Amino acid sequence: MARLPALKRFAKAHGLKMITVRDLIAYRVAREELVERVATAKPPTQFGEFSVHGYRARFENVEAEHVALSMGDVASGEPVPARVESERLTGHALASPRCDRRDQVTAAMKRIGEEGRGVLLYLRQEGRGIGLMNKLKAYELQDQGLDTVEANERLGFKADHREYGIGVQILMDLGVRKARILTNDPQKASVWLYGFEVVERIPLEVPVRPTDRAYLSTKRRELGHFLPAVPDDERG
Repeated sequence: MARLPALKRFAKAHGLKMITVRDLIAYRVAREELVERVATAKPPTQFGEFSVHGYRARFENVEAEHVALSMGDVASGEPVPARVESERLTGHALASPRCDRRDQVTAAMKRIGEEGRGVLLYLRQEGRGIGLMNKLKAYELQDQGLDTVEANERLGFKADHREYGIGVQILMDLGVRKARILTNDPQKASVWLYGFEVVERIPLEVPVRPTDRAYLSTKRRELGHFLPAVPDDERG
């Protein structure tokens, strides 16, 4: 496989133009409709009245369903508070105290409710994008002493396998063009390079418990998350 320097020489020698994979993704996200809004409802929540939008993403003969919760006027052109949440069965549905994801959803919805406008995306990419069964295998490896990053890598995956292009398309379908991202993850504020502007990163402060201390320590140490200092000798 040719490396970048060789490709540049080849392109120059033959008068060809070059683009990156990132450029190709940006082009497709900006010009192709990869998502379809299929339903909108207004179920009550403890944080105020949200509209819940159901989306179906279609690409390469694969269908995936996602949800966006919006409050207030998010299409005014002003920067919108936005939280991008990836599915996590154990944290969201089973309320596992090993995971802080349910607390982050609560904090994000509370923040949006207080401001009176914003969007929470719920993307169906379980376990940092590796799928439910593989996530359960990763938990099994964590029970044997590996941390969350080591477990994913032992299974042959990257530490974080998620992709956010579909999330950008959903936000743009809702009329959002500028966002204030609610996250402790620096990667979420840096991957939105598809003609979509992130103007601010807003941290989500959630309590640190003894049961998720090791997990949060790993996220801070291995993935660069902006989190309170926790003992680095604990692993999760």
